[in-house]
Amino acid sequence: MKNGKRDYKREVALYTSKPEVRHKRSLQTMARRQAIADGVVKKGDGKDMDHIKPLSKGGSNEKSNLRAVPAGDNRSFARNADGSLRSQTSKRERKKK
Repeated sequence: MKNGKRDYKREVALYTSKPEVRHKRSLQTMARRQAIADGVVKKGDGKDMDHIKPLSKGGSNEKSNLRAVPAGDNRSFARNADGSLRSQTSKRERKKK
């Protein structure tokens, strides 16, 4: 940090260049492309590929463990500091109860 300001551009560049992050992004891209080929999703449809059983809870990247959900639903799960899921139930689902 110089002058007390963080260099966010540099931080993102360092994070996204890590081999484990590149591999994870590669797996996500392959899953998305397969879903497009299968007709499950389309480019620009606002959906994310979601793991039914999260990787942090022992899930896999198998086709049977993936589903297409709206981006807002997929990104609203409570997470721990390390990024793992705290709860499988989204905020929206908890409000319905």
